[in-house]
Amino acid sequence: MDKRIYLCLAHMSGKEQAFIKEAFDTNWVVPLGPNVNAFEDELKHFVGQDKEVVALSAGTAAIHLGLIQLGVGAGDEVICQSFTFCASANPVAYQGAKPVFVDSEEDTWNMDPVLLEEAIKDRIAKTGKKPKAILPVHLYGMPARIDEICAIAAKYDIPVLEDAAEALGSEFKGRKCGTFGTFGVLSFNGNKMITTSGGGALIVPDESTKKQTMFYATQAREPFPHYQHEKIGYNYRMSNICAGIGRGQMTVLDEHIAHHRHVHALYEKAFEGVDGITLKSNPDGRFNANYWLSTILIDPVKTGTNYDEVRCKLDEQGIETRPLWKPMHLQPVYATNPCYVNGVSERLFNMGLCIPAGPWVTDEDVAYIVEQIKGCCMK
Repeated sequence: MDKRIYLCLAHMSGKEQAFIKEAFDTNWVVPLGPNVNAFEDELKHFVGQDKEVVALSAGTAAIHLGLIQLGVGAGDEVICQSFTFCASANPVAYQGAKPVFVDSEEDTWNMDPVLLEEAIKDRIAKTGKKPKAILPVHLYGMPARIDEICAIAAKYDIPVLEDAAEALGSEFKGRKCGTFGTFGVLSFNGNKMITTSGGGALIVPDESTKKQTMFYATQAREPFPHYQHEKIGYNYRMSNICAGIGRGQMTVLDEHIAHHRHVHALYEKAFEGVDGITLKSNPDGRFNANYWLSTILIDPVKTGTNYDEVRCKLDEQGIETRPLWKPMHLQPVYATNPCYVNGVSERLFNMGLCIPAGPWVTDEDVAYIVEQIKGCCMK
């Protein structure tokens, strides 16, 4: 195949340029402006649940501002999902707090509620105080067991900061991911469901919290004619230009979600009954993943190969794939952090690959990808 097939390339609607041109024509190129307000309103309407949304420079910034508003500081502990990208845990360290890692369960690959409660009890026993927050992730767009996680959080009166960076449009029991916790996080990085080139958003409970979030995101400037600062703030607001891209992207969001689900359905049919290859799918009817990336597990015993050999062979055939996230408790930077593990994330990391699912992936591409994977695995 001449062209290279990428995991999830950005796909423009064609309307982005009009919003960007409007920003230039009206000289609204600085942070804030009509596109930012409109983008936030569109996101608010999309996620529902009477939430408010603040557009920011990155999903990582959103996590950071959520932690700040939950009062996370030096000496605190935050329970984080181990099986995810480092951006979920790093902002905890920004605050001088300590990430405590909890492993995954098999059904969703996300935070294990049973281990979560064990971790809470053990941290209270060891430190004499509760963790300050719980930070679950909807990995690869697959909703976590968020009802169980929130029930445990409520039992111990610990707030939930819900990382839905990969899960825009995913639902649990018909409710959008990112709306279950006190705060929710979205990402619009270049390879996400929609993009603003960079960028993210914090889903917040009400208008007053939105104002407080914007205060921290604009250097915590107090309402004086001169520059007065009584708290530490950050330069985290999304620019009006990036928000213009986001507005154009919102016009194709539903189309993007439908396409990812369509691609996953093709993979599901193609890998059905193939011994040694397992495609990750919704565990039951409560879960409705956006399938940001489709993911497979390759059993080395049944296939006679392993995920890395397959990755290299697919790369030679013009297909981009990626190993599953290396768990945070195995990362050198967090080697000494407390962790509560059951072996699930380590096993997944040693068996799994992300395979292309983005808007540019055609039905023909899927057939070619499946053919190549089967060729690697079915000797």
